[in-house]
Amino acid sequence: MKIVVLDGYTLNPGDLSWQSLQQLGETVIYDRSAKDETADRIADANIVLTNKVLLTDEIIDKAVNLRYIGVMATGYNVVDTVAAAKRNIRVTNVPAYSTASVAQLTFAIILELFTHVSSYAQSVSNGDWVRSKDFSYQKHTMIELQDKTLGIIGLGRIGQAAAAIALAFNMRVIASHKHPERDKMNGVRFVDEEACFSEADIVTLHCPLNEQNKYFVNQRLLRMMKPSAFLINTSRGDLINEKDLAQALNTEQIAGAGLDVLSAEPPAANNPLLHAKNCLVTPHIGWATYEARSRLMYEVVQNVQAFIKGVPVNVVS
Repeated sequence: MKIVVLDGYTLNPGDLSWQSLQQLGETVIYDRSAKDETADRIADANIVLTNKVLLTDEIIDKAVNLRYIGVMATGYNVVDTVAAAKRNIRVTNVPAYSTASVAQLTFAIILELFTHVSSYAQSVSNGDWVRSKDFSYQKHTMIELQDKTLGIIGLGRIGQAAAAIALAFNMRVIASHKHPERDKMNGVRFVDEEACFSEADIVTLHCPLNEQNKYFVNQRLLRMMKPSAFLINTSRGDLINEKDLAQALNTEQIAGAGLDVLSAEPPAANNPLLHAKNCLVTPHIGWATYEARSRLMYEVVQNVQAFIKGVPVNVVS
């Protein structure tokens, strides 16, 4: 049984162990794999693990021994699942491993936008407090979260975790969600998408990406937001029309944005959001706490073990 890991570095930059995976068969681990390297690297593999390396129809077709693809993430759009199904190749993912971590980062971003902690800390480090005539000074207007309205697009596991944090801050919480009856939650009021954008002081995206909602956050919805409102995205970059958001920020149509994801990762240097007004961008780190990566590693190995035993779990195709 030959196992190939195509892009293991982001999961394990050196603080975790591959040992439990290596015990399951001959294992080759690559930190990264370029597009033109992938086919050769998996040519004789039985099991392939990928996070963000694309496995297209053409690449899958060349891997004659391939029987299993394990996605080391929740989203599995990097795999041509139709092509895999034609070859009777099992595809699995790892759901829910980073729920707490993504919700935590969502509020870390919100708190930074509302309280400017890093800016104040840098100011003190630069000597501004030492030179101050007063015991306290204001460089930015700080805003309380209490009584503000958080609008959540997608009240799945991460959306619910974000809602719980918001309720602990005594915020009002509204949500636009496909399954309100199934996922009803005390303290959360369900509204339609337009109301979510128009009523909220903060809109946070926690929905999966699909062909129906690609770039759905566009000029139309942004114009519905309050001038004092903020947009947060820790889900998928392609949910947002980036040019429309940059324009909304630069014209102060909305107050700011916090983004952990962009349409291309890493982004091009000319991505308009990298230099937009009051736009805080982090490098897709919501999933990457030590605890979340440890859970991910464990579940990846469990998925492989289950497949080898003939009882695959977390199957998406």
